[in-house]
Amino acid sequence: MSDEEHHFESKADAGASKTYPQQAGTIRKNGYIVIKNRPCKVVEVSTSKTGKHGHAKCHFVGIDIFNGKKLEDIVPSSHNCDVPHVNRTDYQLIDISEDGFVSLLTENGNTKDDLKLPTDDSLLTQIKSGFEEGKDLVVSVMSAMGEEQICALKDIGPKS
Repeated sequence: MSDEEHHFESKADAGASKTYPQQAGTIRKNGYIVIKNRPCKVVEVSTSKTGKHGHAKCHFVGIDIFNGKKLEDIVPSSHNCDVPHVNRTDYQLIDISEDGFVSLLTENGNTKDDLKLPTDDSLLTQIKSGFEEGKDLVVSVMSAMGEEQICALKDIGPKS
């Protein structure tokens, strides 16, 4: 056995899981859940009684946090569901490129250039008009399960 036979693929996220298990009966409204491999915000939870053959069931209705689609799932309340790790980070907007990508300033002074403008029309027009007026804008970026999207906007005043 030589050292050359072992190949390890390096990953940037230090092997952190994109989801964590949580018992279905403990997931509440406004929490997060993975339905059909999509991270969703729970908008409705209903629990049925135990039937003749077993488990109480939880009926989840969730809205995909990135594309806004409504998804549903029914899970026995004693079983585990996947819950996505959802992070929200604020970045200062530096520039909007012609092809729809934004240039953002991170906290440590680097730039992040791999995000597209949001698909939500009202947020898109707010960002574009605010940027054209020369305002200092801070965008909130929501990330879960390897996806990222701009989800909110804060105006911190005119550029000085």
